[in-house]
Amino acid sequence: MEIPSIDLKEYEYTLPEDRIAKFPLEKRDSSQLLEYRKGTIQHHHFFNLPDLLNSDSLLVYNNTKVIPARLIFQRQTGARIEVFLLQPLAPSRIMSEIMTSKKPVVWETMIGNLKKWKEEETLQGIIQIDAQEVILSARLVNRDLMQVEFSWNDSEIAFVDLVEACGETPLPPYLNRKAEENDKSRYQTVYSEKEGAVAAPTAGLHFTEEVFDALRKKGIQEAALTLHVSAGTFQPIKVKAVEEHPMHSEQLEIKRETIEKLLLHSGKVVAVGTTSVRTLESMYWYGVQLIENRGNRFEIEKLAPYGSRAYLPTRKEALQAILKEMEQSNSDTLFGTTSIFIFPGYKFQLVDGLITNFHQPGSTLVLLIAALVGEDWKKIYQEALDSDYRFLSYGDSSLLWI
Repeated sequence: MEIPSIDLKEYEYTLPEDRIAKFPLEKRDSSQLLEYRKGTIQHHHFFNLPDLLNSDSLLVYNNTKVIPARLIFQRQTGARIEVFLLQPLAPSRIMSEIMTSKKPVVWETMIGNLKKWKEEETLQGIIQIDAQEVILSARLVNRDLMQVEFSWNDSEIAFVDLVEACGETPLPPYLNRKAEENDKSRYQTVYSEKEGAVAAPTAGLHFTEEVFDALRKKGIQEAALTLHVSAGTFQPIKVKAVEEHPMHSEQLEIKRETIEKLLLHSGKVVAVGTTSVRTLESMYWYGVQLIENRGNRFEIEKLAPYGSRAYLPTRKEALQAILKEMEQSNSDTLFGTTSIFIFPGYKFQLVDGLITNFHQPGSTLVLLIAALVGEDWKKIYQEALDSDYRFLSYGDSSLLWI
């Protein structure tokens, strides 16, 4: 696949401010659901989803869990400094390991009011955990790169406990409001499990236990994977050549049983959210990498899918190559990173359908939708606007078929 020329203006649309859902609905599955199939559009509610999927479908969702990534410290002068967690650096770069660490940790961050933070100054905050006071300290390791070391005075407490106790929910900037108590639960899927995301996989916010019960009664299978969504998901495209847009690397974690389910499955694979799509497609390209003997390190680059190839392995061949590698390394869990950028011209390898919300104009996510459904993305979005759908993270949903 050669890199196509993309005119970003073709992927813009007008989104009125009042169409952005600032708050979630009280009942998750009462959101509207637009279904697109072979050029036709039908309107439903999310609780109708089980009726719209064939019984031989496999639903793949992202079980990452949003961490309260905004940490607020107060200097003795009264100045407020916000430290926003981005990526772990030490003692491990693996999210699951750093979140459970009981020793000092170093993170790449964004820092609000950095100029007020003196070079040798240690910021401290007192946190209440299980009726005891814990002192959390923050020290600049590298000001230019905004690397911060966190330490605390209780070796029985894990870093995740501290973050959960004192952090604020990192709502998307376009909501333009402060997080409220309700956001702690509503900006989280009912199946969230693996701490590490700083943004929710919002397509999953519509699911309820009632919807899952109905899916299982119909015989629809499900599989989980993990991609820790980074703040880069909100970064607007500012470059003329779209392919030069910097895609942030995001960590992923996939269990052997998920790969085995995909390998044995003969029906439609439906991804819940763009993060699941990016993980599934990254898996395919990792399998290609193994088949082509280009090393076994799972790091999918931004433009990995593009470029000419004489032969592309099948879905089955790619998955078999991954399982073989896991068997040889005696591993049940696949850890990796991906910066994959999916835009029009891309051919999907593992995904047949997508459940997703409605995204910002001219964003990387709109480009992904256009890659999936072609020019009909404009028809879909206009229909949603005309039908009073709610947009973005807390908005309504869609079910799109290739």
